[in-house]
Amino acid sequence: MKILSLLFFSIFGVILFSSCGSQKPLGYVEDFTDTSGKVQVKYPEPLIQKDDILSIVVYSDATDGGATDAMYNLANAGTGTASTQGLLVDIDGNIQYPRIGKIKAVGLTKAQLSEEIRKKLTGPLSNPSVLVRLLNFKITMLGEVSRAGPISIPSEKITILEAIGLAGDINIYGKKEDVVILRPTDSTIEHGTIDLSSKDLFNSPYYFLRQNDVVLVNPNKNKARLSDQVFNQRLGIAFSIINTIALLYNIFQ
Repeated sequence: MKILSLLFFSIFGVILFSSCGSQKPLGYVEDFTDTSGKVQVKYPEPLIQKDDILSIVVYSDATDGGATDAMYNLANAGTGTASTQGLLVDIDGNIQYPRIGKIKAVGLTKAQLSEEIRKKLTGPLSNPSVLVRLLNFKITMLGEVSRAGPISIPSEKITILEAIGLAGDINIYGKKEDVVILRPTDSTIEHGTIDLSSKDLFNSPYYFLRQNDVVLVNPNKNKARLSDQVFNQRLGIAFSIINTIALLYNIFQ
């Protein structure tokens, strides 16, 4: 009987150890210790990329009821949706602007492109100004989040924490401490990681996301769903072994 009891507790110990092996999911910014404080963050102005769709509007002090301005705003006219209007940055990184022609846009900020266009404006415009916006600013969430897929960002500005929130949060299977960011550039794909459980994330170049970024939330090492499945299987096997040994003990005692 002592052997049976020893065997039972050994198996129970193995099951208990296995079930406790799953790590507790990490929270967000867990190493904040002060009750209040400030963290300095720097917002990098997004750079225009190939295949971006730009809304470019010219304003001036012209006194002809806006007719002069309208000559330079033909690109935003039409009945299509916001995603189909505007100017497309072509594969060479250029846009074709009405009455101006080809302008190199890729690699510039919106403010820089606005100034480039303003300098090229000629004719009867008085004190012209140019407003540039990105119409197709989006990021893509993949992996262990509640709602994977592309997310359109009308404000053209989003942090990694806001993106996680829009995706419905990281589920219990995701690794908050090792989130991967894929960032396409002109001819390469930059990649890096960010730890959402650490306050150092605010200093990361990936805290503010850029258009076309892809966020990958990989599964953690001890996924709860797999751990539960393995635990149930081991529990069933253990009880079967115990019942078999008990039966054999009763037969041969």
